[in-house]
Amino acid sequence: MRSTDFSKAIVLTIAIVTPIGIFSEVGNLEIGISIAMGCLLSSPSDVPGSFKHKVNGVLAAALLGATSFLIAGYAATFLWAVIPMLLLMIFSISYLSVYGFRASLVTFAGLLAVVLSFANLSSGIEIWQKSLLILSGGIWYLIISIAWYFIKPERATEQLLGETMEITADYLRLRIKLLRSDHNNQELQKELFQLQTDLNEHHESLREILIRSRKTSGSSGYARKRLLIFIDLVDMLELAMAHPIDYERMRKSFENDGETLKIFGDFTLKLADQLEKIGLAVHKHIELPENKVPDELKLVKKTLNDFRNSIQIEERREAMLLLRNLFDYQSKQAQKINNIDRILRNLDNKKKFLFKEKEVQKFLTQQDYSLKTIFTNLNFSSAIFRHSLRLALVVLIGYLIGNYFSVQNSYWILLTIVVIMRPNYGLTKVRTRKRIVGTLIGGAIAIGIVFFTQNTIVYAILGILSLTLAFSLIQRNYTTAAIFITLSIIFIYALLQPEVLNVIQFRIIDTLIGAGLAAFGNLILWPKWEAQNINNVIATSIKANLDYLDQIDEYYHKKENLPLSYKLARKKAFIEMGNLSGAFQRMTQEPKSRQKYLPTVYEIVGLNHTFLTASASLGTYIRTHPTTRASADFDIYTSAISVNLNNSVNILEKRELLKNVTNETSKAGESLHRKFDELANERNVEIKAGKEKIDEQMRLKLQEAHLVTGQLEWLLDISEKLQDNVGSLNRKENE
Repeated sequence: MRSTDFSKAIVLTIAIVTPIGIFSEVGNLEIGISIAMGCLLSSPSDVPGSFKHKVNGVLAAALLGATSFLIAGYAATFLWAVIPMLLLMIFSISYLSVYGFRASLVTFAGLLAVVLSFANLSSGIEIWQKSLLILSGGIWYLIISIAWYFIKPERATEQLLGETMEITADYLRLRIKLLRSDHNNQELQKELFQLQTDLNEHHESLREILIRSRKTSGSSGYARKRLLIFIDLVDMLELAMAHPIDYERMRKSFENDGETLKIFGDFTLKLADQLEKIGLAVHKHIELPENKVPDELKLVKKTLNDFRNSIQIEERREAMLLLRNLFDYQSKQAQKINNIDRILRNLDNKKKFLFKEKEVQKFLTQQDYSLKTIFTNLNFSSAIFRHSLRLALVVLIGYLIGNYFSVQNSYWILLTIVVIMRPNYGLTKVRTRKRIVGTLIGGAIAIGIVFFTQNTIVYAILGILSLTLAFSLIQRNYTTAAIFITLSIIFIYALLQPEVLNVIQFRIIDTLIGAGLAAFGNLILWPKWEAQNINNVIATSIKANLDYLDQIDEYYHKKENLPLSYKLARKKAFIEMGNLSGAFQRMTQEPKSRQKYLPTVYEIVGLNHTFLTASASLGTYIRTHPTTRASADFDIYTSAISVNLNNSVNILEKRELLKNVTNETSKAGESLHRKFDELANERNVEIKAGKEKIDEQMRLKLQEAHLVTGQLEWLLDISEKLQDNVGSLNRKENE
């Protein structure tokens, strides 16, 4: 369980339970419930981000929730107004999600408010009064949340940093598993896609918190240190991606030296363990673990030297270079962990970090809140437009079914629809299944407890505990969260109504109806299948990779200070790769009949990911090592690679193809290999002359010639395969 989710659950539970407890004692329970409803509506918009966005998000949710409840509440009193009200309000509120993720959480408050306006637990207070109480509940939740924040302002940052360290550690472990021949690489690749997406999301949240907090509170020592740690974590992800060893080649080269390879693999696992322990210490506020990384690195270096002394270098030069590259990668990762450890122990107080405010702001994802966004998406090509229209119709159908069959607590049907339905079919299907399973299990557990005891105090305690656990798990384990949501609702209703078994029965029936309508609606009402947009997502990712490669090429030629454009291109390439991975994952969740050309798409996603890792490897090496001047052969290769990538995009966008330069690249490849062979022969002469210890300059030249040539050939091969697979996809679509 992530502590950020648990902390938020504690805050929400306190905010909900307090007014209910106070007002029930003075005989005005409905006032307490209305305030608690405001808390419930506002809390989803309280997500990691800057303090300003936190406050604005919660206030916007509270205002939208109160306004929506007011309009829906009065409209519901006139039968003729209910249908147009539901269609117009559900569509309008849901459509505001075009303004991004945080806006979608705010709109969720409005949607829930419309649904809850049908609850009518009692009529002791007027609708406008209840609306004001909902608004005050949102403000009350904000007060509690801000108070929790100021008790320890750095809590959110620490927890998010700790989680990012833990996920990065998981990523490192998965990468090294590729060295183990007994693992399924295809399944592992899918796990890597998901972890990379999670890391991208955490990096975005940390950028907003750390950069915006510096802007509002100045460059405090705490903020500076956390920003330095964040930079090291971003570098660790790039380093991990930038080390795409040909694992089959590595295993073959060390077929008779398995113990040597195992020592290197175990060291990466130790790095991951150390980072995970540091992450746990950061967000649990416990003592930092002893840093054994420097000593472990010495043992790995000794293994490298022992291997060098045990071989004939002329015969196994490639194996030595492969191992040297692996050691260099692990050394850099070890240095990043050492940096984080030193910063947290206050041993790096004098480290300078200078930046230009305008440049750093470019790393933040800016949301366009203009009216143009509304009008641009007002068509069926927009996924949000389709979803909003679909949701409005399904909610209306749910209302009519509940009204026609006089279902008790029929608003639960609408509540289930609003909570489950998402713009894409795959996520809706997954949430539908998890919601049904969770509700059935929760209902079964509740029945067992009801038969065991009818004590209302027990019900109250279980209701509060279930509520806290449900909110803390809803983003991580939806099935388990659904179990606790069901338990909390049943036990809270049990305090209001004596017929608990009836509550359980109708809760299950309403959930089944709502879940069925949500899944069916997403299947038949203007579904937005991923196959319809996958070409655009692929093209966008390829373009981002091309921009990143252009920046690497430009930097290799100039070798000056790393420009901002390089960093922005790298960030965009990583984000777009995450978007492509996410689109593919959603595609796999859709009906088999809609998974068009899935194997080809998977191949393209894998090639695009491999291209990014190979580019990152080349860029990282050029940035962190002294290099010679970029040669004409290098330019020929990068030009050919760019042509292949541009042609892949042109195929997807139905444009004319560029001419390939195969003959020139063949000659350039021969030239690059010849240069490496000349260096190797020169080194062989030195060895025969008795010079066993290699000069640093010679070692770097050999390493550069080997790695740059290898990466260029690999990038060219990937780009050719990518163009072939994109062409194959295009042909299949045209058949």
